[in-house]
Amino acid sequence: MNKISVQTAPILNLFGADEGFKMIHEAGFDGVDFNIIDQALPGSKIARGELDSIYDKSDEEIIEYFRPYKEAAEKYGVSFCQAHAPFPSWIKDKPVTNEYMIKVFEKCLMVCSYIGCPYLIVHPFFPGYNDTLLPEVEWELNIRQYSQLIPAIKKYGVKVCLENMFTANRRKVYAAICQDPEVTNRYIDTLNEMAGEKCFAFCLDTGHALLVGSDIYTVIRKLGNRIETLHIHDNDGWDDQHLAPYMGILDWDRFVKGMREIGYKNALSFETLNAINVFDTELAPHVLNLIGATGKMFARRISE
Repeated sequence: MNKISVQTAPILNLFGADEGFKMIHEAGFDGVDFNIIDQALPGSKIARGELDSIYDKSDEEIIEYFRPYKEAAEKYGVSFCQAHAPFPSWIKDKPVTNEYMIKVFEKCLMVCSYIGCPYLIVHPFFPGYNDTLLPEVEWELNIRQYSQLIPAIKKYGVKVCLENMFTANRRKVYAAICQDPEVTNRYIDTLNEMAGEKCFAFCLDTGHALLVGSDIYTVIRKLGNRIETLHIHDNDGWDDQHLAPYMGILDWDRFVKGMREIGYKNALSFETLNAINVFDTELAPHVLNLIGATGKMFARRISE
């Protein structure tokens, strides 16, 4: 059956590395989506152009920064199934920032290699609603930016995953880059052809698909085996709430049906931080247990 995984936010932030990984293990998870990699350079700093982070240090200093997390995970038998790179990945008319982010992603790939994490999820390079690019411009930008990572991907043996995105204006959500499965398939196939091997894959974000009104089963079937990682979470169809399954309106039976039909074998990874945040901290282990039980149920039904 599929392994089950959960994002480390906010668990490690609330309880620390040792207690956090212990709690994750006791809730039945096999692995994690490692958020410490993106939290080391918050999006608010990127947006302000404050380009200083742990990723400016030497490789040895960067590794030492992440060592306690690796050791705590190993202590409790928790693997690193995937990690999320800092974001936003690209800001319009900020060439210095955009060049810096490529260097950051290369360092993140190094960290993934060190902790034994096979996938780094890098948000596509796109602006917000007011600066939406023409499709051909967006295509050229993303092919250029992602392809710069190919040497580091090959060096460290870690795949980069694209993710389906959305944008919004006046509480109205619009589909953004990688929501169209046909275009997404073209991105991944083109980048892998440029690399000469499978360096790129896809992270399907269930909550983002729901926000733009996509049928999750249809999306899964069209993307097929290009899906190698997941961000599993729920919402009310209006806001990106990152809730646990069944706390929102996504049709989870159709999700399971799609995963089963494409023969998905990788980790079922839950990006459900707000399912933790909405409850008192004392209840965090119980909420994790519920998410873990949901993951085991999904894994069993997918394998049937």
